[in-house]
Amino acid sequence: MTDEAPAAPDLTDLLADAPTNWGKWGEDDEVGSLNYLGPEQVLAAAGLIKSGKVFTLQRLIGDPKGDPVWPGRTPAERTQILDEGDWDEGGKGPAFPGGLHYADDKINAFLQGSTQYDALGHVWYGGQIWNGYDARTTIGGLQKASVQPIAERGVVGRAVLLDMARFRGKDNLDAAETYTHEDLVACAESQGVELRKRDILVIRTNYISLFFTLGEKFYEGFCEPGLVYSPELVQWFADMEIPNLVTDTIANEVTFDPNNGVALVLHNALMRNLGVTLTEIADLEQLAEDCAEDGVYEFFYAAAPLKVALGSGSPVNPLVVK
Repeated sequence: MTDEAPAAPDLTDLLADAPTNWGKWGEDDEVGSLNYLGPEQVLAAAGLIKSGKVFTLQRLIGDPKGDPVWPGRTPAERTQILDEGDWDEGGKGPAFPGGLHYADDKINAFLQGSTQYDALGHVWYGGQIWNGYDARTTIGGLQKASVQPIAERGVVGRAVLLDMARFRGKDNLDAAETYTHEDLVACAESQGVELRKRDILVIRTNYISLFFTLGEKFYEGFCEPGLVYSPELVQWFADMEIPNLVTDTIANEVTFDPNNGVALVLHNALMRNLGVTLTEIADLEQLAEDCAEDGVYEFFYAAAPLKVALGSGSPVNPLVVK
């Protein structure tokens, strides 16, 4: 007899019968379900603009209170390269005709160390990334399904905020707390907003607020709240033709699936297999407050990550206009 938990199943077995969009947009496709967002969706989203209120969803890089990042990553480091002190110190600053002085700085950062878009080739199993490309195309940088095609295309459409924390009557969801697609539908109904095909889903848990109160203790026994895998949930995403999932957590889904022990199942079931683009670490607090005040949970959403050649992800500052 043993009390050890059974070994987590291999993703190849767990997702053997999962739906896939490989080949749906051709054998060379690198943007996946973003193909669902065409001119019709852009124009419909533009029609949602009523008040002209603008919200930006990126978290501050270099926050004095710290930058929440995936365990094992380090926060961005900004270094001052040039400032008035260089001229104060006797000619260290360059001399320009007319007396121009200027400031210069740089950052050393993980491309996914802030609010960011994942490239579709960011995760995989079974030796293949999105659309069936060989996983060896990731060696030295993503030759296929990098963030560059997403950045060149841009993301624009109707988005809906699903405030799961408010829906459950909490300041924030708890560690390892899960929700399903049925919970998303129920949340939308409670907010009086309709979920439609090809919607960009924006989900608020407010879990990262704990990082700013707990500090490094935030990472102890790390398991974020989030969507939890089921075949029905994956099929719902496929049927709803969801192009983009945006959340305020570091990895969009419950970190370790409570039902099978597998890490980040939905990164594979949704992103690798269906081509759903994932956006993480969004700052949704001002937007959520406004939605709670005016009762409007649908809006125009636009985002474009940086054009990073071969990149597995990129920082982004999404825009919402109501």
